[in-house]
Amino acid sequence: MRGAGCTINDLWDRNLDPYVARTKLRPLARRAITPFQGLTFTGFQLLAGLGVLLQFPTSCLYYGIPSLLLVSTYPLAKRVTHYPQFVLGLAFSWGAFMGFPALGVDLLSAGTAAKAVAALYTSCVSWTVLYDMIYAHMDIKDDAKVGIKSIALRHEKETKTVLSGLAVVQTTLLAAAGTFLGASPIFLVGTSASTAATLGLMIWKVKLKDASSCWWWFKYGAWFTGGGISLSLLAEYITQGNQSPSDVEIPLSAWREFIS
Repeated sequence: MRGAGCTINDLWDRNLDPYVARTKLRPLARRAITPFQGLTFTGFQLLAGLGVLLQFPTSCLYYGIPSLLLVSTYPLAKRVTHYPQFVLGLAFSWGAFMGFPALGVDLLSAGTAAKAVAALYTSCVSWTVLYDMIYAHMDIKDDAKVGIKSIALRHEKETKTVLSGLAVVQTTLLAAAGTFLGASPIFLVGTSASTAATLGLMIWKVKLKDASSCWWWFKYGAWFTGGGISLSLLAEYITQGNQSPSDVEIPLSAWREFIS
């Protein structure tokens, strides 16, 4: 689905990309392929995504298919609002909804799970906006000339303040999601500390006027933050074993079975 989203974006922007240095060599922008070929490729990508989705319980279809609306409309957002990164975050973070129905948990009836999903989803949206705001600084001059809107253009002078606010939201809500699910201090402290440290380092070190610096932190920064979160999850998995927290609606054994 991520790939389909990128192709759809390129289809919408095929007449704008030639005027942006970073995107002018994309296949559709340089006319290496036709829009029809792009649409055909998108169809195969969507079919592949559907094939994966069908491996999960039927309820996952009800949660997964609506994401197509966000995926297909994100490119339009940059034409009407300075916050297309928010729409991108809504689309790319949709996986936060999928884990629970994949385990057979009905989000409409499981109160704790619904709270955890809301916190996790919003945390992921904040993370996406944060990284894509740095990414948008690479194109800020070209975007202004072409008429493409972005959060980087809207908040160019206070970007690092906005980034810091997004980092606080992401870190806080990620910890909240773990709290709702009864995660141990190992996960809560591990994710909070690693996320705050890695995002803080990135915000401090990135040079927003330097496209190469923005690209480096966009490309590798997620590995630092995501690596810390993954290690915290692994530590939680190892230390808790088969014990199920009494106040969690989703047995840990279910998570272990899903991961295995």
